[in-house]
Amino acid sequence: ILLNLGVPDKAEEYASLPVDGVGLMREEFIVSSYVGEHPLALIEKGEEEKFVDALAEGIAKVARAFYPRPVVIRTSDFKTNEYRALKGGEKYEVEEANPMIGWRGCSRYVSPKFREAFKLELRAIKKVREDYNLKNVWVMLPFVRTVEELIEISKMMAEFGLKRGKDFKLWIMAEVPSNVFMADEFAKHCDGFSIGSNDLTQLIMGADRDSEILAKMGYFDERNDAVKRAIKHIISVAHEHGCTVSICGQAPSVYPEFTEFLIREGIDSISLNPDAVIRTRRLVASIERKIMLEALRERR
Repeated sequence: ILLNLGVPDKAEEYASLPVDGVGLMREEFIVSSYVGEHPLALIEKGEEEKFVDALAEGIAKVARAFYPRPVVIRTSDFKTNEYRALKGGEKYEVEEANPMIGWRGCSRYVSPKFREAFKLELRAIKKVREDYNLKNVWVMLPFVRTVEELIEISKMMAEFGLKRGKDFKLWIMAEVPSNVFMADEFAKHCDGFSIGSNDLTQLIMGADRDSEILAKMGYFDERNDAVKRAIKHIISVAHEHGCTVSICGQAPSVYPEFTEFLIREGIDSISLNPDAVIRTRRLVASIERKIMLEALRERR
């Protein structure tokens, strides 16, 4: 059982929970609250260190609290409208009709317009691992649309000493249908997948996750067979290629039957919000006992 975390100041409090690490640490709160300015605006003013230092301190606070348990940092996944809301952001961001499937995640990192800003994130992570010696910090990339961009970003990371190895793992969010269809190819360039069930459901079902009408009609539901088939496929293919699989969406903490489905399919970990840890840990234990009893009966 892993933890979803966004606010570094809560790390000490949540570190006492019965979890095996942080499966999703969001950078967005640190950037919006600790920095408050668009990274490209800081670069233009020659104030890059403000961004690097603030981000590194926020990450380090979490890594220290959970050490030696792993802390998986998801690099920035602001949409264009969210970046525009940062100080100076309007100068660097376009207005998109549908930011949810717009210029976000890895498409920013490989873009000449944003590449230097992403490098500040990599510098901060390098600082935490090397200067603070917190080697329990791993990286997870969001909204990875193509294998090619994953390869390109891996090369960028290597320039900052962030190379996959025994003490450094690279995960990707599995939240785009291409991650499902091309899971075997993505698996060659990462150590793990973390299923973002909210976005994956939205994109498989063609249903806006913020639409109350579609939600009430049952279109936005992670338990839909199409979504479950996709998740089953990711777990199977990832394991064939030696990759682990986690999930960081809301479904496991809301639907017990969905949690049972994940466990029966062999998922390696479930990352939860703090308020769901205790009850979901108990649920997982009961489901695993149930599966073991079933196996014993079959042997008889």
